[in-house]
Amino acid sequence: MTDSAKANDLLAQLPKGKGPAPVHLWNPDFCGNIDMRIARDGTWFYQGTPIGRKPMVKLFSNIIRRDGDEYFLVTPVEKVGITVDDAPFVAVTLDVQGQGESQVLCFTTNVDEQVEAGLEHPLRVEIDPVTQEPAPYLRVRTNLEALVHRNAFYQLVELAVSRPINGQNWLGVWSSGVFFPIGLEP
Repeated sequence: MTDSAKANDLLAQLPKGKGPAPVHLWNPDFCGNIDMRIARDGTWFYQGTPIGRKPMVKLFSNIIRRDGDEYFLVTPVEKVGITVDDAPFVAVTLDVQGQGESQVLCFTTNVDEQVEAGLEHPLRVEIDPVTQEPAPYLRVRTNLEALVHRNAFYQLVELAVSRPINGQNWLGVWSSGVFFPIGLEP
């Protein structure tokens, strides 16, 4: 089956409801990889060409699953591998409700999914060992994350407060009653 036929077949099987499909319940046979890639900036590519139709990207984003370090699009009858450069989503905007320890950080992803940072949706920051650049992530669902866009990360930095953790002072943010460290205090 060609990549185009696989993609069309996947589209026909997509759930019609809103929100992510229950891909964790589906265990179809692996049907091979298709030439689909999600770039670090959240752009979806099919056969090297950006997918320009946001509704199609949103449909595909509802059936993505991560098993180990690999990503798949999964339907009840098919499972195909795709390439993800960094994270499958990008948290593009941040809305802050409240302030201090009782504030809630509400992110919107590039596929219009809204996620409140908290116990089920933690924030974490990876530091590149070479460049020392921070790469912030937000868990969107199960083991799928969004890379937090630079503009939203700057908002987080502006909200950061100091808190001692294990004898060191960390800068971090509060959301839904949880403190998320974003970096050691200089």
